[in-house]
Amino acid sequence: MRYDGLSTVPPAFSRRVALAILALLTSACAPYATFSLPPVTGGDPATTFRFVPDPAPVISRGPFADALNPSVAGATNLYSVYDGKTWHTALATTQDGRQWIPQGIVLSPDQHTWEADYIAANGSLLILGREFLYWYQAGPRGAHRIGLARSTDARSWRKEPAPVLDHGPVGAWDERVVADPYVVQIDRYFYMYYLGQDRAVRQRLGVARSTDGVHWERLRTNPILELGGSGAFDEAGLGEPAVWQSHGFYWMLYTGRDIKEYRRLGLARSTDGVHWTRLPAVFSGTEPWDSKVICDPTVVVDGDRIHVWFGGGDVASPDENLHGQIGFATLVK
Repeated sequence: MRYDGLSTVPPAFSRRVALAILALLTSACAPYATFSLPPVTGGDPATTFRFVPDPAPVISRGPFADALNPSVAGATNLYSVYDGKTWHTALATTQDGRQWIPQGIVLSPDQHTWEADYIAANGSLLILGREFLYWYQAGPRGAHRIGLARSTDARSWRKEPAPVLDHGPVGAWDERVVADPYVVQIDRYFYMYYLGQDRAVRQRLGVARSTDGVHWERLRTNPILELGGSGAFDEAGLGEPAVWQSHGFYWMLYTGRDIKEYRRLGLARSTDGVHWTRLPAVFSGTEPWDSKVICDPTVVVDGDRIHVWFGGGDVASPDENLHGQIGFATLVK
């Protein structure tokens, strides 16, 4: 954004005006706060996990170019399908937690609104009482935002009329794109972990919190996870965080991209959900169908067992046409 005329006034005044404008943008467009998740203690610092996947996909791509981004809650799985032009959200259900029955597309973008016509998918599902809440990614290519839809049956959805998390202010780490929401609820707060992209096309991870799922305040010190160093599996971008609490810590599985567009899963650990330590573990695909890409984790903790559904593909591409399918794995200590 340009502010014409500033160059005609003294530099000190220009700086004061610019700072005032930035402060106004920050307070009006993107509320910020200093917060953390409730602290956890008691975990063994030596704890880590192995990623043990099933050999075959649990949901194939079927008639679609891709099936990716699962989000599992109970017997419901909302996942993303790409039809060659548009990303939609599809539904699958299960009776045993392992065999999933596709039920078809249940959510698509409305091109006559802020969503445009490219995507309404890559979402995060929670069940609260008898209501399904689904935070999803939408908007034109290169300018995605996050919306919220509600349902009582996971088939018919009522969308909020505007994005619930918009781009950050000018110059922010998430000024161009917010995407890949992953929402957890702890006590009175929802916490959303998400991807942010700036004007340098750097994709990093941050967190926001809300009491109602609609109005969000970003962490003032975002991003919470930076790009990996040169040669690292995540040097080209981070995305698709999945956060859970177990074994005395908060844990995060996230997707890392390298310069060849291969994608793998990294593991990080925290005691407050804000300050994260990367762990050495990096998980790659082990079968032909996910040989180039493993991404999009969603996690369900079942006692001592940690279930992971994830996307995989055999084509290294930054966005679609990966031959994406959905797999299942267990995290084992």
